[in-house]
Amino acid sequence: MERSRKGQEPGPDVEALRRLEALQPAYERLRADRIRAESDVERLTAELAAARAQAREELGTDDEAEIRRMIEEARAENARRVEAFAQSLRAVQDRLDALDAGR
Repeated sequence: MERSRKGQEPGPDVEALRRLEALQPAYERLRADRIRAESDVERLTAELAAARAQAREELGTDDEAEIRRMIEEARAENARRVEAFAQSLRAVQDRLDALDAGR
């Protein structure tokens, strides 16, 4: 450790300055992280507002629960239509099989 002119240990002010210098890189890193986080929040807030506007335009609502209900309803309808199509195909196949059997 450096000694002052009188041969004594450095005073508390010198130690505090050394400590501040040692902490400076961590402070700068955290400051940069904060700036990035604030920028991300601003960007994501704008993206959320745009997504909500698009949902209102396309779906008539931006309510998440309502949109989930609409998605589940559409999935159920798709399942019904797939089953109806499969039944139609089976009926066509059955008729074709009956025609082949009648020959």
